[in-house]
Amino acid sequence: MSYSYRMQRNLIQTAYFAPRGRARMYDLGMQMGQMYLSPYDRLIGFIGDAGSGKSALIHGMFPGLELTNDDDGVNVRPLPILDVTEQHGFYTPHTYHLDIRFEMGFTQPHILADAIMDAIRMEKRVIVEHFDLIRPHLPRNADLLIGVGEQVIVTRPTMFGPEPSELVDEVHRSLRYRLMAHTAEDLCEMHMDKKLMELCHHDDINHGFVMVFYDNPPQIDLRELERKVNADIAKDMPIAYEDETHVRIGDTIHLCGGPRTHVTTTGRVEGFRLCPEIIFDNQRNRYLLIGFVGEHSEERICKLQRIVQELDLRGPFIY
Repeated sequence: MSYSYRMQRNLIQTAYFAPRGRARMYDLGMQMGQMYLSPYDRLIGFIGDAGSGKSALIHGMFPGLELTNDDDGVNVRPLPILDVTEQHGFYTPHTYHLDIRFEMGFTQPHILADAIMDAIRMEKRVIVEHFDLIRPHLPRNADLLIGVGEQVIVTRPTMFGPEPSELVDEVHRSLRYRLMAHTAEDLCEMHMDKKLMELCHHDDINHGFVMVFYDNPPQIDLRELERKVNADIAKDMPIAYEDETHVRIGDTIHLCGGPRTHVTTTGRVEGFRLCPEIIFDNQRNRYLLIGFVGEHSEERICKLQRIVQELDLRGPFIY
């Protein structure tokens, strides 16, 4: 048994911001695969609602793995794991994937559970989305359990837990803040100069978003930008996936790295507020445009402003 795996047995829980955008989710998945994945892991469970980015995270952790759900409009039929005991030879798969919520529309849960256990007994690896739905039918927990909401939670369960049900409420409850924040962020982009957007990078905070600028602060009227975005929210415009790099907001098609990670209409964005000043991050030498969503966004703005005043992070770039 490797030293790193022995150390992981002490893992209780680790959390990351769940980034918006497929490329950033791939990068996080790759990082998590290097840090937490062991060759001894046979059953890996993912928990999270539709649009949370589970599939992108799996692609990052397991490059080249063929997913069997229909996220990209392709359904792998018949489900390969159902015939795992009949597959022999050098070229049989080592890793299987299944989306329990999707597969339960075709196959009884106890049959899926039996197929999972057959694969594990054959020393195969099984990646299970919506693991909480199949856990009651399995005699064992996952070796590695990952929940995706506003944060990505990584834990290595033991006989004492945690059980998937303990993560379900947390990730499902928090996902709406991530969806609202991403929509608010894209609405801000729609009212910003195209040249300014080419200079913009993105970062994450709880219940909000950060737009990052290096070298120089953005020349923008933040109060007017907040007014325009709140006007869009009041219009309650429909939001829909357009393609892998664009989202449709109302009648506008907008460039977006995570077009599935949005609320369904702009009116579902609650409590949107922009920090009324550009913040200078002196630890990383960058300028930050910060927005919050949710019922406590006003309190978060006030807390941030107190921190800015105490650290004297304001300057001549306030607009």
